[in-house]
Amino acid sequence: MTIYIGNLSFQAEQEHLFDLFSEYGQVKNCSLPLDRETGRKRGFAFVEMESDEDEQKAIDDLQDVEWMGRMIRVSKATPRERSGGPRGGGGGGYRGDYR
Repeated sequence: MTIYIGNLSFQAEQEHLFDLFSEYGQVKNCSLPLDRETGRKRGFAFVEMESDEDEQKAIDDLQDVEWMGRMIRVSKATPRERSGGPRGGGGGGYRGDYR
């Protein structure tokens, strides 16, 4: 399981998240995604912990808590859905005679 942390302060760094979540157990991984175009933080993060029990305890304790000046949202991360189907141009419109 991976934990999603939303509404993060833009001052939050990986070290801050490691410190916060290590209170609940061993942190395996932490990522703060960056915007592709600007390189700035996007305001959310993902944390993986060694055990599901530790992750659930962290979720329960940290949900809707003020941290670094923001009310963070903490929940189980859900897999990102891909927009399915092949890409291609769509035709459309009337292509008949204009008389």
